[in-house]
Amino acid sequence: MKIKKAVITAAGRNQRHLPLQTLVDREGFPRSALNLLIEEITSAGIQDIGIVIAPGDEQLYKESVDVTNAELTFIVQKKARGYGHAIHRAKDFLEEEPFLLMVSDHLYVSDAESSCARQLVEIAEKVQSTVSAVQATHEGKLTDFGAVGGTLSSEGKNLYAIDTVLEKPTPTQAEQQILVPGLRTAHYLCFFGMHILTPKILSILGDLLEGADAKPSLSDALQILASQEQYLASLIRGRRYDLENRYGMLTAQMALALDSKHREEVLSQLVELLAESKRRETDG
Repeated sequence: MKIKKAVITAAGRNQRHLPLQTLVDREGFPRSALNLLIEEITSAGIQDIGIVIAPGDEQLYKESVDVTNAELTFIVQKKARGYGHAIHRAKDFLEEEPFLLMVSDHLYVSDAESSCARQLVEIAEKVQSTVSAVQATHEGKLTDFGAVGGTLSSEGKNLYAIDTVLEKPTPTQAEQQILVPGLRTAHYLCFFGMHILTPKILSILGDLLEGADAKPSLSDALQILASQEQYLASLIRGRRYDLENRYGMLTAQMALALDSKHREEVLSQLVELLAESKRRETDG
């Protein structure tokens, strides 16, 4: 299977304006978070990108993009029926092809030569199945992420065969249902904000969306998928930064700056800032 399309979900009430926020990229230029997400996708060799947006947001999004090597299709989610519905809205755009799914409120810094998205695409094309990117995450952050449980897979290093998917579990739920061999104590495999999904997920979401009030999550659909076909999770060599968290934008900005060619300059400014703060504290 070849991954040629990607979807970014950006219609959520709390997320829709985050991709429009400005950060300084690794080259030192101000860019929208959406540009950085698109560049993450194109780094994996994907140029055909669908962006699921809320009504009235298309022009704002178009104006925030300066990337020229991607073809963007804007998909409007007219009714706020949740994340699963937002993904299903991209069905016509995807045309029964496997795809990379990314959330709009995360940015990424890779710890490898390849970007996080490219790592995931290469793995999925090798194993020919649905693969979710995951990161070992402390139980104190479980309520921020979907989490999975399973066993080490024979398909390759750092791959897990998934049998259980929980949406933002409590530590007690996680301990009882999704312990994974080999992880540090009190750590679980939590979603990284990107998935390679087969068309089967759209069929499952379509079934779950029957009924005007249904609001299925992606986790609901992935749990069903795990019982029907191979579903793997891969540890990604990199870090995710959730822009929606308190100081999430600031944390992501610092991560980008420290991963740039201006690292020494940034560190020097941080030392000066800390020293100044310490002086004020002492004088006060």
